[in-house]
Amino acid sequence: MTTEHATRPTAPDGPALPASITPALLRRLTALVAAAPDAARVTTSAPYTGLPLADFPVSAPEDVEAAFARARVAQKAWAATPFAERKRILLRYHDLVLARRNGALDLMQAENGKTRRDAFLEVVDIGIVSRYYARNAARYLSPKRRRGAIPLLTHTTELRHPKGVVTVVSPWNYPLSMAAGDTIAALMAGNAVVQKPDTQTALTALWSMDLMHEAGLPRDVWQMVIGRGSTIGTPLMDNADYMMFTGSTATGRKIAGDAGKRLIGASLELGGKNPMIVLDDADIEKAAEGAVNACFPSAGQLCVSVERLYVAESVRDAFIAAFTARTEKLKIGAAYDFGMDVGSLTTPSQLTTVTEHVGDAVAKGATVLAGGRARPDLGPLFHEPTILTDVTPDMTVYDHETFGPVVSIYTYRDVEEAVALANATPYGLNASVWSRNGARGRAVAARVHAGTVNVNEAFAAAWGSIDAPMGGMGDSGLGRRHGADGILKYTEPQTVAHQRLQGFYPPSRISPETWTDLLTGALKVMKAIGMR
Repeated sequence: MTTEHATRPTAPDGPALPASITPALLRRLTALVAAAPDAARVTTSAPYTGLPLADFPVSAPEDVEAAFARARVAQKAWAATPFAERKRILLRYHDLVLARRNGALDLMQAENGKTRRDAFLEVVDIGIVSRYYARNAARYLSPKRRRGAIPLLTHTTELRHPKGVVTVVSPWNYPLSMAAGDTIAALMAGNAVVQKPDTQTALTALWSMDLMHEAGLPRDVWQMVIGRGSTIGTPLMDNADYMMFTGSTATGRKIAGDAGKRLIGASLELGGKNPMIVLDDADIEKAAEGAVNACFPSAGQLCVSVERLYVAESVRDAFIAAFTARTEKLKIGAAYDFGMDVGSLTTPSQLTTVTEHVGDAVAKGATVLAGGRARPDLGPLFHEPTILTDVTPDMTVYDHETFGPVVSIYTYRDVEEAVALANATPYGLNASVWSRNGARGRAVAARVHAGTVNVNEAFAAAWGSIDAPMGGMGDSGLGRRHGADGILKYTEPQTVAHQRLQGFYPPSRISPETWTDLLTGALKVMKAIGMR
């Protein structure tokens, strides 16, 4: 272990917390929560050990109301801040995140239980997102001339105004990417943000907000509250000018309904039961390695990870052998370094879901090719990466999202069947297609009902293509993050049309009949000369 991770005793049966996670750091971060001094407290536990980790003040509904009141005042000044200044702040934040990445990795591992490699991908993600919106926000949001109703006589401009105050509800599974990534775009669009991160991983979210404040963002422009949705969900919705939510489909449906009642917009990234198709011409070794990377990052607790594998009959045996061999070699365990391939699940409820899904499948006749067991010898929430075959529709794992390190393998006869099987789900978040022929792979990908589809990659290619939209179809959500969509959704478009000299009604010196003939002739000429 390096000097950076000099340890102090915290857990007799698991790794000690990194030295960077000091009592002083915990006090400083938890003090950033928008809550009363005498607020109730809630304690989180470290997944690696089950021992207490952090003690947070709980925000009451009136604390949320007060946060929004402060945000509304701050937002007016922030919206008037030039793009150049917003860009400077965000690029400074970019540099701070990269420079202090080890502290972020320590927090993510301590709160979430993922491996250091998986945590580092979140740092990379936020670096990319920060740079992209810092350098492209002005291009997307600056006033734009549009074609006027009457050539030369109508001066038309499209303006983009910030929504106001955005509510961001972020999940525990990717505590830096989901907390900061959606907030960055909202802030660059001129909004203020009141955020409710999941309590389990709130330290990472607070760390990110703290760095943005250090980079120069006025403090009231981005605030965080802590609490259960059942307690503070109503003021978070009732005060929002826009809602950004990442989480379960069931909760997303409720948020969509509530947003509809208030006639505000909402962007929702929800659940998934993502497929991977291995075509008969795939490079089997690469596809097997790709499957490992598709199914088991963050112990499968990833919205875009693969839980359904469809393999051509002609390559089934070879693929299963290669995939199983790689899976069995994965190192699973708790360590604050880069030595492990698979980390812990994050909460007891996730472990319960995984064990119940696997147990139900085995009881009903599924075959376990790898894994299949919880590993309490490694820590309270560990579960082996698990491969199942002979999975049938009566098994829960067949069509319900597990959100853990479990994948089921199925075979198909031809591409038509593969596409039909991949699309036989109400979800549509992410998919993966493997083929030696790139054109063939892309053609199959275009037929899969999913917001992002990767060819010869698991999910990182589409996710990391930050200039393109990312989001779900069907029960996987509404709206998109990334690209133009990811920032324009946080704005209200306004058209300002200045009519000069002559409008659509005839001048007094021309009869209506003559005027209609003139306009009709003008429309015909516009068509003839190819005007759009």
